Amino acid sequence: MREVVVVGGGPAGIGAALAALRAGARVTVVDTAEHLGGQFLRRPRTPAPQFGPSDHSGGPAPRRRPSGRDRLRRAVRAIEGHPAHTILDRTSVWALEPRDSAPTVHALRGDSDGGSPDHREAHTLRPDALILAPGAHDLTLPFPGWDLPGVFTAGAAQALAKSDGLAAGRRVLVAGSGPFLLPVAASLSDVGADVVGVVEAGSAGRLAAGWLRSPVGLLRDAAAGRVEELAGYLAGHVRDAIPYHVGAGVIAAHGAGRVEEATVASLRADWSPVPGTERRVAVDAVCVGHGFVPRLELPIAAGCGIGPHRAVTVDAAQHTTVPGVFAAGEATGIGGADLAVTEGVIAGWTAAGGRADDPLLRRALRTRERHRAFAARMRRAHAIGPGWPAWLTPDTLVCRCEEVPVADIDAACAVTGAGGPRSLRSLKLTTRAGLGPCQGRVCGTALTELVRRRVPHAVSSEPVDRRPIAAPIRLGELAALDTVGQTSGEDGDVPGEASAVPPARTPEGEE
Repeated sequence: MREVVVVGGGPAGIGAALAALRAGARVTVVDTAEHLGGQFLRRPRTPAPQFGPSDHSGGPAPRRRPSGRDRLRRAVRAIEGHPAHTILDRTSVWALEPRDSAPTVHALRGDSDGGSPDHREAHTLRPDALILAPGAHDLTLPFPGWDLPGVFTAGAAQALAKSDGLAAGRRVLVAGSGPFLLPVAASLSDVGADVVGVVEAGSAGRLAAGWLRSPVGLLRDAAAGRVEELAGYLAGHVRDAIPYHVGAGVIAAHGAGRVEEATVASLRADWSPVPGTERRVAVDAVCVGHGFVPRLELPIAAGCGIGPHRAVTVDAAQHTTVPGVFAAGEATGIGGADLAVTEGVIAGWTAAGGRADDPLLRRALRTRERHRAFAARMRRAHAIGPGWPAWLTPDTLVCRCEEVPVADIDAACAVTGAGGPRSLRSLKLTTRAGLGPCQGRVCGTALTELVRRRVPHAVSSEPVDRRPIAAPIRLGELAALDTVGQTSGEDGDVPGEASAVPPARTPEGEE
């Protein structure tokens, strides 16, 4: 029986795990959360919201067809009920060690912020195939005041609302670009926040050109339920009287000690502000998201090839450039939960030994192409405009961890031709930008773009996400690794026997 390790318990990881189980593999899922599902299926931890719920029930809920969340929940139950599965929850993969087959996975299980150095369990997994589904993190472009308390990433604000029933503030402004702003605003409204507006940076023309291109494709997407879902969020905005503005953005936040106001301005098609259109909005929280960035630390550690668009390169079977390593979901390109699940199904089936041309995968392969077309439509509609640096002032922090302002970046770039930094890496070492606790996860995209504009030759195609230690680990934990009990799939101590695995019927990720 093949041993398959899936890193990541979001939609892609769920699809991969269930497909690999149904293909006859023994599967271990490694995830940092307590439950599978990622942000998409994040579960509440507290029963009541902070500011009081908004009740929009109006009687019994109408009958509806199963949603993507319903199908994903069924898939989670199927995984948890399968005899050949193991779930390592609250577990961080901190390193991958190359070997002839799939890399060795080094992980620590337990809370990372308390207890003695040996309070986390060390696990070493040596699978026959490794599926990387690490997901993505928020992309937030800097602006003056984005370091004030009360400025949240859109994902963090939604996580607070979903997990704890907590609103980021009483008067909240949601801004940035992309359809994700709509569910974020809905989550905040559901926990009692007064969402004073949703501000979309893309112009009406750009949105129309992106979303309405190829009407036949749009009808196909509507049939798949995605357009219906977006329409549902827009209907909720109308119901809750949440203003929705296009071609505008938050270009500054203001406050003494925390955010008290946000400056909103109309934006040109390139996202540069239109002079004279600035207005201040009284808020106590700003939730900003300009899209997402794939998490590439583990794929890079495994040696996977990274394409020009900062995504893992995969073939038709979701196989990377490294033998035994597959990738699925946002790491291969931002595309949403539906695409992530489908890519996971294909990766899981083939990682378990199934053929990519297996007739059982025909439906999944067709579905993947449809979802990829939808993702391309979304990227065109919400592409970041090149004029966003016009928001910045010399004292705007680019790197919040190390408190590095734009002026320091400019000064370092100005001397590159006179013995100064000659590469992005040397510039980071000179200014400390991107070297703080987040290791450039928050500022990396903006920093790279600012340097590229000033010193194009300093930015190479080499990814900036190379972090051999992919997750925080204490020196005491490193020292104790030779004595802490370990788990190895190679040694056969992952639950599940070959005789207990039912024959595969479908890889589609549904019951």
